[in-house]
Amino acid sequence: MIRKVYDNASFAGSGVFPPMKAQGLIGRFGSSNKRTTTVLKHAYGILKPSRMTLLLGPPSSGKSTLMRALTGKLDKSLKVSGSITYCGHTFSEFYPQRTSAYVSQYDLHNAEMTVRETLDFSRRCLGIGARYDMLAELTAREHEAGINPDPEIDAYMKATAVQGHETNIITDLTLKVLGLDICADNIVGDEMTRGISGGQKKRVTTGEMLTGPARALFMDEISTGLDSSSTFQIVKYVSQLVHVMNDTVMISLLQPPPETYNLFDDIILLSEGYMVYHGPRGNILEFFESAGFRCPERKGVADFLQEVTSKKDQQQYWYLDQEQYRYVPVLEFAEHYKSFHVGQQMLEELKIPFEKSKTHPAALTTSKYGQSSWESFKAVMSREQLLMKRNSFIYIFKVSQLIILGLMAMTVFLRTEMPHGQISDGAKFFGALTFSLITILFNGFAELQLTIKILPTFYKQRDFLFSPPWTFGLANIILKVPVSFVEAGVWVVLTYYVMGFAPSAGRFFRQFLAFFATHQMAMALFRFLGAILKSMVVANTFGMFVQLIIFIFGGFIIPRGDIRPWWIWAYWASPMMYSQNAISVNEFLASRWATPNNDPTIDAPTVGKAILKSRDLFTGDWGFWLSIGAVIGFTILFNILYLLALTYLSPSGRSNTLVSDEENENGTNKEQMSEFLQVPRKPQIGQLSHELPCLSSLFHFPSTI
Repeated sequence: MIRKVYDNASFAGSGVFPPMKAQGLIGRFGSSNKRTTTVLKHAYGILKPSRMTLLLGPPSSGKSTLMRALTGKLDKSLKVSGSITYCGHTFSEFYPQRTSAYVSQYDLHNAEMTVRETLDFSRRCLGIGARYDMLAELTAREHEAGINPDPEIDAYMKATAVQGHETNIITDLTLKVLGLDICADNIVGDEMTRGISGGQKKRVTTGEMLTGPARALFMDEISTGLDSSSTFQIVKYVSQLVHVMNDTVMISLLQPPPETYNLFDDIILLSEGYMVYHGPRGNILEFFESAGFRCPERKGVADFLQEVTSKKDQQQYWYLDQEQYRYVPVLEFAEHYKSFHVGQQMLEELKIPFEKSKTHPAALTTSKYGQSSWESFKAVMSREQLLMKRNSFIYIFKVSQLIILGLMAMTVFLRTEMPHGQISDGAKFFGALTFSLITILFNGFAELQLTIKILPTFYKQRDFLFSPPWTFGLANIILKVPVSFVEAGVWVVLTYYVMGFAPSAGRFFRQFLAFFATHQMAMALFRFLGAILKSMVVANTFGMFVQLIIFIFGGFIIPRGDIRPWWIWAYWASPMMYSQNAISVNEFLASRWATPNNDPTIDAPTVGKAILKSRDLFTGDWGFWLSIGAVIGFTILFNILYLLALTYLSPSGRSNTLVSDEENENGTNKEQMSEFLQVPRKPQIGQLSHELPCLSSLFHFPSTI
């Protein structure tokens, strides 16, 4: 059973958008006004096992915030007071993200993966939970009792307890139940790629969580984009799951049809942040009749519940003809609930603490992830390989772009027009080397867009504890090594001898090594920028700015000797400077540039060293290896920063909640706003206390939220 006690919970958030701090502007040109909006006040109740609860409430009533609180997915920047426990255990004693499953109202998926691949990946990452232990215990009890299990049921249970396989019968069952079997092999798609419909995408979002082992499901606005028939089928399946498996489910719906409403066991009604009612579905009409309001015969109960607390629609449901109608505010309904027999019974139950000793060891998940780190890495690696295969056009196009640019460069820097041996000849070779370096550097820019595109899905899966964040980052880093190898190889093979660089195999492979390291560094840099900037517009703008800074201090436009002392740190911090040194030292220290230097203004024994010294570059062979080491060091640094950004940064938020002020009826003079209060991020949530009892009779899951 899951106990929840929201004792004087104060939230800033809404039922439609993520929680946020009520701090914004009144109107469009109003004065700056800092305020705190409270959502969910004095909320309490009990969610019981083997019962399905419907969460009702108008927009901005706090439904999404309540669900996120119960599943431990509130923004960490929020200030929360109160306690949340499952089976008497606080969140610090287990992982609520794995014990419960939160089905978001936002459909975030990898567009290139099929429906089946999406559910298979989710099931593989979430693991089997306690299914194997349950099966082992059940088999032992059957053996002791001399029971021969049904072969088909036994085969099904054994199949569901297998972990690590890429496909499983659970995926097929989920596809069938959600009606996704007809599009199982279609890609999910997005705004730019045609895929499944919006309703099917919503079912995929629901199916992702159903494939996991969680026994408490919190489903937020799952009917968005679905017709009433599809919603009914999904809720009916979940209802059967609840009653057969003793699960605990809370589903938030905005306007459920009567046939869907009748599938629920309990109702929670929220309005203006107050919990108006929480109890059995059969008693809710009795509660409102005791307050003077009756639902008409032909009126849907769910619609009646949404309107009866509204000041605009409330009067039509008043049925006490002998008494004068007066508006009953939400706070009065909430107080009346405490004196109603259902509310009194719940308050009495909440006074009884749950005994932790009754909790089955498998009731709460104490492991952070559903499988080992190595298995998680293999799952993520296979997924990233699949995405690279589906996005192969991008990589083919990048190589084609290099080939076209290489052909153009070969006609400009043709070896027949590239004499060597004199200091004046070095300018053309230096230009050819710099053009090659810029081409390789800019070719890594595509990593910025690829990273930002996948971030929303990554953040969702990270917060739901699909796998450790480093697995995604490391898989991307490893899989891009062959890309750098191919792109650097194509450029060097095409241009090296045609442009007339030093005809030595050693020099050829050293230039290839320099371009390979530079390409790896560029991709690491832009991956890191994508992970911290998170927005395509901001990342493109700032990414070009970073490229220009690196280019200016790269040693080609401004030699080191001409840079002002207060900017010299930027020169040494520019990765391009080290790449420029590596390829220049590799070329100009070749034997064909070893002729004596006849220029008295440059103190250098050979022409090659004179060219390097005139550009303030390294003049010894050690400079090549030092530069390669520095570029590799930058690559490692950017990759580490990229992994840290994936691990610790939160997704960029939106300005979501709209709150309006109204004059209250006690005569308190509040300024009535003609326009909405627009609320930005960073909500403030206070005093949340909720108790959740047991999720299953076998794995006694009482909990307090």
